[in-house]
Amino acid sequence: MGHFAAHRRPHIAAFVAGCLLAAFLFAFLPPALPTAHAQDDAPAAGEGDKAPESSAAKPKKSDNILMHIIKSLSWFAPVMLIVSIALMSLMVLLFMELRMGSAIPPGFVEDFTETVNKRRFKEAYEMAKEDGSFLGRVMTTGMSRLQYGIDDSREAAFNMVESIKASKDQLITYLATIGTLGPMLGLVGTVWGMIMSFMELGRGGAPNPADLANGISHALSVTLVGIALSVPAIFFHAFFRNRLIRISMDVGNIADDLLTQMYHNSKKPAAPEPAAAPAPAADTRGVATAAIKPK
Repeated sequence: MGHFAAHRRPHIAAFVAGCLLAAFLFAFLPPALPTAHAQDDAPAAGEGDKAPESSAAKPKKSDNILMHIIKSLSWFAPVMLIVSIALMSLMVLLFMELRMGSAIPPGFVEDFTETVNKRRFKEAYEMAKEDGSFLGRVMTTGMSRLQYGIDDSREAAFNMVESIKASKDQLITYLATIGTLGPMLGLVGTVWGMIMSFMELGRGGAPNPADLANGISHALSVTLVGIALSVPAIFFHAFFRNRLIRISMDVGNIADDLLTQMYHNSKKPAAPEPAAAPAPAADTRGVATAAIKPK
């Protein structure tokens, strides 16, 4: 039960990080709504006062670019939010699982070596089985095949390294997927905004340049968000891929050394027990003298 809880702890931490990101983004969403309504009501107020069209169409200097981007997302906001949470969760999870200290615990290596040198092999096996780290799982698999020879044990350990590496590589591949989908989602939003702008042009009459510029600005804002998601995804995809390769090589080498050490210690003869102390010399001489004394 404790091993299961320890295994699920990184996933829980990644989920919490994703929820914090969602709360951070939603914290900026409510202030954007009054700003949008204020901009929509500005032309109506200008009509009643017969204000010049140039001053009514002029954007406010107090507009925040972050608010503008959030308003531009429109119905794309939930999609981008889900992708952002997935990206943040994957990054936190991989940071926690692909740490050198987590994959190869220094205390485990020292305790395992000391236990093997004392020829307590069953205790060493239980130690590796309960560890749950990258190295612990590889050692458990290799030690279970050690009775069939060192070559068979090494092959089993190598296969386990490749299996764990493949499972971690699947998570890293999702980062590449997000890095590819980010610009695609942004392009969809851009095309949608451009279509709406050209529909405004096709309605006839003299189009308002401010409305066209505003529509194009909203379309490009969606593209900006998509690129902002893809840049960290592509970078951390390469970063975690290289880290996984390094950790897999180190785990394989250390596991091979520990298995070889355990195999050779198991082949050594047990230390002989100390001999019993000899009888006192005085009693021996007395018995011998009585035996050879002539009658």
